[in-house]
Amino acid sequence: MEMFCYQCQETAKGTGCTLRGVCGKLPETSARMDLLLYATRGVAILNEKLREAGAAQRNASHQVIDALFTTITNANFDNDSLDGFIRRAFQMKRELKAKCEELGIEIPDAPEVTLEAEPADYEKLEPVTGVLAEPDADKRGLKQLAIYGAKGAAAYTRHAANLKFEDEEVYKYIEHVLKEVSRKDISVDELVKLVLYMGEGGVKAMALLDKANTTRYGNPEITKVNIGVRKNPGILISGHDLHDLEELLEQTAGTGVDVYTHSEMLPGQYYPFFKKYPHFAGNYGNAWWKQVDEFETFNGCFVFTSNCIVPPRKNCTYLDRVYTLGVVDMPGTHHIEADPEGHHDFSEVIAKAKGCPAPTEIEKGEIIGGFAHHQVIELAPKIVELVKEGKIRKFVVMAGCDGRFPSRSYYTEFAEALPKDCVILTAGCAKYRYNKLPLGDIEGVPRVLDAGQCNDSYSLVRIAMALQEAFGLSSINELPLVFNIAWYEQKAVIVLLALLYLGVQNIHTGPTLPAFFTPDILKVLQEKFNIGTISTVEEDIKKLIG
Repeated sequence: MEMFCYQCQETAKGTGCTLRGVCGKLPETSARMDLLLYATRGVAILNEKLREAGAAQRNASHQVIDALFTTITNANFDNDSLDGFIRRAFQMKRELKAKCEELGIEIPDAPEVTLEAEPADYEKLEPVTGVLAEPDADKRGLKQLAIYGAKGAAAYTRHAANLKFEDEEVYKYIEHVLKEVSRKDISVDELVKLVLYMGEGGVKAMALLDKANTTRYGNPEITKVNIGVRKNPGILISGHDLHDLEELLEQTAGTGVDVYTHSEMLPGQYYPFFKKYPHFAGNYGNAWWKQVDEFETFNGCFVFTSNCIVPPRKNCTYLDRVYTLGVVDMPGTHHIEADPEGHHDFSEVIAKAKGCPAPTEIEKGEIIGGFAHHQVIELAPKIVELVKEGKIRKFVVMAGCDGRFPSRSYYTEFAEALPKDCVILTAGCAKYRYNKLPLGDIEGVPRVLDAGQCNDSYSLVRIAMALQEAFGLSSINELPLVFNIAWYEQKAVIVLLALLYLGVQNIHTGPTLPAFFTPDILKVLQEKFNIGTISTVEEDIKKLIG
């Protein structure tokens, strides 16, 4: 069977994966994800009906965000796992319909609500449930833009919920978007508004997660992180979930096993809470896509708390040492289920890690980070002074994702070519293209200010707003601030939509524009927000810096 997926930046030929995903996703896996999303739209439609009556079901909202999260790029490659999600979606629809009947609420006559299927039929339903079921290219692109934004917001909402921080308003945004994209009569104009509505929800989701993380773990602070290795066996933790990091550190304390962060988990090093663990060794390796090489040299065990897992090469030696949590799964790995309270037991991982050699060193030195909004706002008087003195000319937001395409070297070259009176504000794994470069500082202010994970793009907005206030300006767009953002998957999409909702203009994104941006969609975005793509380093330095 053929598939169609264009949700990530590396989609085949820049138009869509049809034979198998560039990420490694197989057609039968893609079909299951499409069916899961279709069924989840039914859950959202029913729960919104109940919400109107003041009877929304929180367990249904949890199921919605988890279904969206598990279909994010590089999260779940396991068909059995996805079948379980689908069964639970069908069961949830039955429960919600029963609740509607109990309360005298009319059940919507929508195919997303009524559809039930057996596993043997999953792949046959692709013409109904797949992306191409919407025949109009502009509507299709805008619907997918809204859905991808909902996926990103759902991921952040799940991480917050794991720390017991929830907001019914955020669930409302996500479920309303899923309900609206199911409408057959929705217009292009309504979809444009829906996309910005999801951007508003994204701001709320990122603010919620920021509150959850900083309430539990303190405000990130300037930190030097070791990128070498120690002599003990190690566990490498990847992804984004700080609650999982906390539990792993607590359970490995005193065991003789060190814990290293990887890729998007690096910013865990910046929180004061985690510095009490002497076995919290440092960060190993680089961005997610290099794991197929770097995991071979790490030698220990691996814990994936969220998306960013990559199918290994056929001759890999580490697959049996990979453990997945939550919405993450992949054949050949070990999945650790949470208990009813949301806690994970890492005893099996620890026991296996104890028998492993210590990591092989692949680099030495330190990298500096911890420049989230609280820390940078403390530095604001110094920064404002440097700007007024002409020592800082521009701030360049280079947040977003990294990827494996050679064209991504643009971001390293752009950072190297920036005039020395320019400061980079970053968040997400895009930073691995330049966070180890010797770019220096401006009177003690590093020229790369790392705010943290992709969700910490919210911090960059908070920083911009604080600078706007400090300079007495009426808009973020009046600041000496430009945006050159790399995107890869759906969490970068919600960051983009959040920025557009906040009225940020002149965002450049790359290395390519999304395949779901039709010429008409791009025209609207250019007219409203002057959004564009990158060109060459030389041209973009002239355009953005002057």
